[in-house]
Amino acid sequence: MTTGTIPLTWLYAPGDRPDLVAKALVSGADIVIVDLEDAVAPDRKDHARSATAELLTDPQPVPVHVRVNALDGPLAEQDLKSLFAAPLPGLAGLRLPKVTSPDLITRLTATTGATPLYALLESALAVERAHAIAAAGPAVRGIALGEADLRADLGVRHDAGLDWSRSRVVVAARAVGLPAPAQSVHPDIRDLEGLAASCAHGRALGFLGRAAIHPRQLPLIARAYLPTTHEVEEAEAVVRAAATERGAQALPNGAFVDAAVVALARRTLALAERR
Repeated sequence: MTTGTIPLTWLYAPGDRPDLVAKALVSGADIVIVDLEDAVAPDRKDHARSATAELLTDPQPVPVHVRVNALDGPLAEQDLKSLFAAPLPGLAGLRLPKVTSPDLITRLTATTGATPLYALLESALAVERAHAIAAAGPAVRGIALGEADLRADLGVRHDAGLDWSRSRVVVAARAVGLPAPAQSVHPDIRDLEGLAASCAHGRALGFLGRAAIHPRQLPLIARAYLPTTHEVEEAEAVVRAAATERGAQALPNGAFVDAAVVALARRTLALAERR
């Protein structure tokens, strides 16, 4: 991912499998997330930490984030000691699972300093506090849902039951000026049709991009979140009109254009540069 590129794909790789991490780094993902939490068995945690620290002693070809273990448990403290015992030039950010309070993040920054932090909201309490968590400090660069844990906490069986929480997190992020959140993972790596439908729904709710658990999911996610040719043409027409006129106006097709519409068109064109 080049500087200034809007990330659309975030690929998880288990921290105790350097071979899979190496493949993830050349998969085309915008950001690679080395996972020390769910993907690593309890008896492999130490190995995952040491392998990850060794990897990150050097800069990497794409930004690498590390998902540490839950902050309210002893494993997270060991993760942070390993990651911050010495400078790691390859560490671009931390993914923080099961965040429930802005206070957790405030305390954490005493150790992590200016390292970018991304909070995962995985419970009803976390969703209720989404705005406060998003606004916890300048080190917070994003929030996102952890839908598997949230689904269990809410007792939700149908996917639509998560839509209120999804919209809540999107609004909370944008309210404090953070980028639109990336969607949570689609857990069935064979279900590409379902992934496409889910991405379309997420895009309609205001998400931007998605986390993945297998490289085969990446091209579909990128396509789903890039603007269509028609959307680009519409955005170009809006920007051209804004360059020649001032104030609100109507385009030849009858569409009303004001400052907010122009801002959205410019964001569409910025995203289209990835095509």
